[in-house]
Amino acid sequence: MGATDKIWNPVQVAEQARNDYASEIFPSRLSIDPSLSLSQMTPLVINLCKDMFKAWSKLDDSCFHIEKISGGITNLLLKVSVKQGNSIDDIITIRLYGPNTEFIIDRHRELQAIKYITAAGFGATWLGIFGNGMVQSFINAYTLTPSDMRDPKLAAKIAKQLRRFHHVEIPGSKEPQLWNDIRKFFEKACNLKFDDTEKQKTYEAISFTELHDEIYKLQLLCDRLKSPVIFAHNDLLSGNIMINHEEDKLYFIDYEYASYNYRGFDIGNHFAEYAGFDCDFSLYPNRNEQFHFFRHYLQPERPQEVPQKDLEALYIEANTYALASHLFWALWGLIQAKMSPIDFDYLGYFFKRYKEYKRQKDQVESLAIS
Repeated sequence: MGATDKIWNPVQVAEQARNDYASEIFPSRLSIDPSLSLSQMTPLVINLCKDMFKAWSKLDDSCFHIEKISGGITNLLLKVSVKQGNSIDDIITIRLYGPNTEFIIDRHRELQAIKYITAAGFGATWLGIFGNGMVQSFINAYTLTPSDMRDPKLAAKIAKQLRRFHHVEIPGSKEPQLWNDIRKFFEKACNLKFDDTEKQKTYEAISFTELHDEIYKLQLLCDRLKSPVIFAHNDLLSGNIMINHEEDKLYFIDYEYASYNYRGFDIGNHFAEYAGFDCDFSLYPNRNEQFHFFRHYLQPERPQEVPQKDLEALYIEANTYALASHLFWALWGLIQAKMSPIDFDYLGYFFKRYKEYKRQKDQVESLAIS
């Protein structure tokens, strides 16, 4: 980080993070089952809004319009429009946590950080929490696709925004969490039992001794690189990046995995997400594409002046930590295969990520130790 970069200290502006009606928002103990249909969910969402927002408590139910924005492989996002008079007065988003996500997501860590992240100007304004989710302001933007991230102009914007994000200051411990989180995932992943016979058979074919050894060796390799510790997003896939072209604004959203971590991991993990959930790793950015990203990350104002040696060093750093990304999300997939009711082949996802890890590790290791 350059000496002239501004260090964000959101503590001073945290009280201004909410909008005008935020002082009349209350936490709620209510929960909403994300597996319900939208018609079943609607009266529950309206009740939740009235419980949390004092200004809306006496509105007629017809003033509320609820629609699904997205349903990923972890959470469900709802858009709530509130009409008073002849116009839409307020729009908020309600994020419903996926069932059993507490097994993989540290909600305390997320909530501790999110107010400071949004106060620093990232993503939606945090408004409050309820039994199994949170409420935020609505972002008028569209979500990127994996192919969007390959666009050179967007890649440059993402790189510049990521540099800014890495300057956010969050109170508390600044210990990098990567290896702590991987070890926690490993402990949970190696003690699963599936009711489905075929899944159990597939699971039993996994060598956790081998996985344990790979984690140990990779940590030693990564430690050689002395990657700077910054506040990292840790899940910068296309679905967590939004853009409003008219206003020329790029947003990072969803901070469920955000923590202090290694710079190389946040960048390498982002590159791995070019492959999408289908894990088409032929889309992983090549050397030239990565260098383009690095130039705008390292020197946003003068990208063409970045020394070649800095590009080469960050290339090794990011691609080595991309291996850690494969192990992290592979283990995540195993836990989700057992815990999540969402219809997604999490078990298959483990094998795709672990296969790519093994395919890349020898080449990356030779770069890291050269």
